[in-house]
Amino acid sequence: MKPFYPKNLLILSMLTLFLGSIPAIAQQNKGKIRGTIVDSGSEEPLPFASIAIYTEKDSLVGGGISDENGKYSVELPFGKFYALVEFMGYEAQKTKAFSLTREDQNLEMGEIGLATTASDLGEVVVQGEKTVMELSLDKRIFNVGKDLANAGGNASDILMNLPSVAVDPEGNVRLRGSSNVRILIDGKPSGLVSFKGSSGLRQLPANMVERVEVITNPSARYEAEGMAGVINIILKKDSKQGFNGSFEVIAGYPLNTGFTANLNYRHNRINWFVNYGLTYREQPGVSQLYQEVYNEDGSTSILSQNNSATVSGLNNNLRGGLDYYFNENSVLTASYLWRRSDARRITDIRYEDYLNSFDNYLGYTLRRQDETEDEPNKEAIINYKRTFAQKGHEFTASFTYLNYWERSDQLYTQYAFLPDDTPISEDDVVQTSLNDEFENQYLLQMDYVKPFATKGKLETGLRTSFREMENDYLVQEQDETGDFVTIPGLDNVFLYNENILAAYGIIGNETGKWSYQGGLRAEHTVVETILVETNETNPREYTNFFPSAHLTYNVTQENAFQLSYSRRIRRPVYNDLSPYVTFSDQRNFFSGNPDLNPEYTDAFELGHIKYFDKATLFSTVYFRNTVDKIERIRQVNEEGFSETAPYNLTGEKSFGVEFSGDYRVKDWWKLDFNANFFHARIDASNIGQTELRKTYSWLFRQTSRFTFGEGWDIQVRANYEAKQKTAQGYRKGIFFMDLSASKRILEDRGTLVLNVTDIFNSRINRYISEGYNFHTEGESQMMRRQSNLTFAYRIKQ
Repeated sequence: MKPFYPKNLLILSMLTLFLGSIPAIAQQNKGKIRGTIVDSGSEEPLPFASIAIYTEKDSLVGGGISDENGKYSVELPFGKFYALVEFMGYEAQKTKAFSLTREDQNLEMGEIGLATTASDLGEVVVQGEKTVMELSLDKRIFNVGKDLANAGGNASDILMNLPSVAVDPEGNVRLRGSSNVRILIDGKPSGLVSFKGSSGLRQLPANMVERVEVITNPSARYEAEGMAGVINIILKKDSKQGFNGSFEVIAGYPLNTGFTANLNYRHNRINWFVNYGLTYREQPGVSQLYQEVYNEDGSTSILSQNNSATVSGLNNNLRGGLDYYFNENSVLTASYLWRRSDARRITDIRYEDYLNSFDNYLGYTLRRQDETEDEPNKEAIINYKRTFAQKGHEFTASFTYLNYWERSDQLYTQYAFLPDDTPISEDDVVQTSLNDEFENQYLLQMDYVKPFATKGKLETGLRTSFREMENDYLVQEQDETGDFVTIPGLDNVFLYNENILAAYGIIGNETGKWSYQGGLRAEHTVVETILVETNETNPREYTNFFPSAHLTYNVTQENAFQLSYSRRIRRPVYNDLSPYVTFSDQRNFFSGNPDLNPEYTDAFELGHIKYFDKATLFSTVYFRNTVDKIERIRQVNEEGFSETAPYNLTGEKSFGVEFSGDYRVKDWWKLDFNANFFHARIDASNIGQTELRKTYSWLFRQTSRFTFGEGWDIQVRANYEAKQKTAQGYRKGIFFMDLSASKRILEDRGTLVLNVTDIFNSRINRYISEGYNFHTEGESQMMRRQSNLTFAYRIKQ
């Protein structure tokens, strides 16, 4: 099988990247502002502080960096503006509005004083363009609204555009090459990341997302779940006095239409917020599989399989709530989130069978899956936050209730044919599958932070969660009389009950150029799975301790190192343990494994941040040691039917180095990049793999942003994921590019964005898997090239 992959793709990509390097036409009618940035206490100048210039309507138009004496000079077009001045360890300062005109082209701003702030201990924040990305040594914060590639997309598209993060065509998320990532929404679990895994994020419109936090080595304040780290998606909400909001309309091909609205109104003590999103999307996809099975008699059975599918879905998202300010230091927040997804999936599969070679054709089989899915989902959250007179002294308590339900109703029809197209009527098959899945989750969490001494801080908290999940499945087949009879072993009710009780404590301080933070988290887990019809139970109960430590050395204000350690866990959850076998593909089955054990990881990182005049460089060296690694293993029987299920491997050791940064080549051209190089050694000796699987791989992402006059912006992004070995084979490399352009209109209140994701249609997931009796090659492209035109309008934002 020869998968499609465009020739000279790399050459084309580099040409596209540098087409934007044509110099911009110099604008006339410009003025200049000058001034000095100082420490408001000592009045000492602050070198390398950033100053960003915005219009009255909050559109970024320029900026600069102060020199070694704290002085700055910024050239601007004529107009009315304000400045936002920022520096590490200091409160941001917003200036009063000022004007540049033909009569007053040069403006002396004088001294701008910044006050120090008690920010998170041990955290060194370096900010380039604040509206895009903020960097710290253990966390990166992405304010996603300025990324043009997100327009008209969904939350899964946002993650695909973030450094260190990869999303495969099936929607599975990997962080630094690992798929064990904990995904939260507003800091809490969500029904979008439940039965369907991370692919459920495709139901959440991108315009409802404010920012994303990527935490690669979390401290003890975060739950220990997630070996590779935590991705926290923050939804939009504002609290400015009065009314403000935004609207967005989307149209795209393949068919992608939608509307989103984000509204806020604050009057005195009450702040109301409402977010609504409605989208309809048709998503075509194709996949291929080639498989050789080596029989005991020395013959080879060959399967050539081709799939084509179309998924059409209507998604509704409604989130509303209010903040009640007892006073500015005491806030009660209540919110309710309702989602519903109605989808239909049509999949056509063609199986062609051969013996020994393609010259010996045995015939073919056609199978169709017709599935309808209904997914209502609701979440209710009550949160209380109390801040005290001492800065950084606060108490937070929250309660979350999550309810999820999904009904999948499927009809399968299958017909077999001889090589000359003669039907084999006795092999005709008609099957039905009815699958109901339910979830209820209750979460109570309390956190307390108390500063001490000059820069010390104590944190502690409690967390308890209860989770009840149920899968009621029934698969039937039509017999010779036309009646449907149950297929043995495929009629049961699977129950999953989980209770996790956690407590943590963190203490830290700072002395001179050194700061430290140490923490310990304890989690007690009780899990029980039950197969009701066969009365099979599998209880688990265990207690674990998860230490974390962060040590920071600040060479200068713009140059710092940090060494960190954390212990993480991956618990087998519902999908990992459920014995239910997917039935959409008659030759390839997927299921869980009720006998899985937890996976544990010790993670070490050494990070460095360096801030230059026109650039930021963030680098990390990391090592992870994992025991009882969970990975899906493929097995093929002598009839050529495969089953893929998760198993515990002996372990994995991996280490790597990562670089992220930005460089402003010109005032109108900014580069962002991320590169991750890693090596892993997978020990699968416990399942018969006698040799260590050693792999070297790397990920690279580069974005160019071009800002031209009259409100035009262009963005080009290149992505490459290199070949990576797995326990049974390897994933082949993937290269793809995205192109976006935007134009601000209606006095900067509106924006038109045209983006094309995967412009070469090359984002194809390709893999090879091998066992003692089989060789399998496959490729799939369930996310094709997508073009979207988006119109956004802002009110008082």
